Amino acid sequence: MEKQYIIPIFIPNTDNQNSYMFGYKDNITRDKAKKIIDNHLKNLDKENAKIEIAFLGGNFISINKDTQNELLETAYTYIKNGLVESIRISTTPTDINKSALKRLKKYKVKTIELIVQSSNDYILQKSNMNYNFNDVKKACKLIKWNGFKLCLQMVVGLPESTRIDEINTAKALIKLKPKIVKIYPILVIKNTKLEKDYNDEKYEPLPLVQAIEICKELVRMFYDRHIEIMSVGAENIFEPDNIVVGPYHPAFRQLVESSMWYDAIVGKIKKLNVKVKEVEVTVSPIDSNNVIGFNKENAIKLKDIYDVDLILKQDEKMKQGKSKIEITKTYHDFLEESENNANKKEPLKRS
Repeated sequence: MEKQYIIPIFIPNTDNQNSYMFGYKDNITRDKAKKIIDNHLKNLDKENAKIEIAFLGGNFISINKDTQNELLETAYTYIKNGLVESIRISTTPTDINKSALKRLKKYKVKTIELIVQSSNDYILQKSNMNYNFNDVKKACKLIKWNGFKLCLQMVVGLPESTRIDEINTAKALIKLKPKIVKIYPILVIKNTKLEKDYNDEKYEPLPLVQAIEICKELVRMFYDRHIEIMSVGAENIFEPDNIVVGPYHPAFRQLVESSMWYDAIVGKIKKLNVKVKEVEVTVSPIDSNNVIGFNKENAIKLKDIYDVDLILKQDEKMKQGKSKIEITKTYHDFLEESENNANKKEPLKRS
């Protein structure tokens, strides 16, 4: 099976989203980029691997053009040497134009991540974004017309955004037909305008449980349309020490996907008009940890709430995301089994 690796290089933010939500990062130079790439390549299993260099974390096209060219040339060298397959960059809709796309194509950039946040213009304005959703649609057309793979980023929990707004954003992104999406619950980061709003009680971040529930709905929507979900959660973007507050968890995506598996198992149980005692779930080995749940949470909850034992089976032939859920023991079976065992243990009567 082919492995996919991304070598992330975080670039400085230069637009309004920087000061509002994400804070400043150190400038990235050619030498720093080369050092990051070399360190990653030393530790990667490169056999049967697709490796991509990704300039993330800010608006790549808005940084100085000379710096852009230096970074792209550095990354392109690894493509020419056969060590890396492709390059990806992140940017905002208003920076997408024919000239910028021509420059990116020259250096074999394959994927463009468009920072969308929301489809609601009012929420974009409240979040200090310098674009509207019409700009997003225009940028998506240009990106796809020029042969790039389109990745769209949306944010959950923006100021004044509601669950309905998040769902409407997902619906709007689906209509744009991206190949990939990323879903980030917003975190309050040190030294940002959002931190000031939080301290002034003008902004309240989503609780972790609520963020998981909303992201579950969004993930289902994108999965139903066969759109690849590259990220759910921002655990790989920010250092925990820089997070003031918000729905952060080091395994946020696993919490979301585990909760989805739990819902599927409980849904199967509730459809039956019997008291279930044991359920067997067969999945791909890739999904096994999510079925059991983070720290075995799903198995524990099924036992505590429904008195159901979860039996996990792995099948290499099963596709990721697919499952076979079978009720292997009902409460009637359990009682019958207990009675038989009790009869076996009864001592023989003396004649």
